[in-house]
This record gives sequence, C-alpha cells and structure tokens, in this order.
Amino acid sequence: MVSRKSAEPSPVSVARANRQRLAQEEGARAMADVEQRAIAIRKNMDRLRTLREAKEAQQIVSRAALPLVSKKKRTKALSK
Repeated sequence: MVSRKSAEPSPVSVARANRQRLAQEEGARAMADVEQRAIAIRKNMDRLRTLREAKEAQQIVSRAALPLVSKKKRTKALSK
C-alpha cells in the first residue's frame, strides 16, 4: 500500500512552518540590532579617541610652553 501526501498541509506542519518563519524574522531583526549597536560603539570609540588625542596634544603644547626649571643641587648639612 502506497501512501500519498494530501494536497493540504496538516495543522502541525503549518504551525511548524509558522514558527520557523517567525524565528527567521526575529533572527534577522536581532542581527540588524547587533550591527547597529556595533556601529554606535565604533562611532563612540572614534569620538573618545579624538578627544583623548586632542587632550594629549594640548598637554604637550602646554609642557613645551613652560620654562625649563633646573633642579638645584642639595648641599649636605654641616654636622657639628
């Protein structure tokens, strides 16, 4: 006896196909969200790096503008 598939899918297969479709859609949304967060993190890192480099450059300029201070030699206290 040969069984034939019916033209209509069973309720179980319809439910399974629906769950798979929903899972695919949710997965695509999750991947897009992860990518958007990664882009935002990279932008913030670039912004912070630029601020840090500007601060370091300003510190170098400030140090260069200061006069050189020579350290005085210490003399030993004379003991009696």
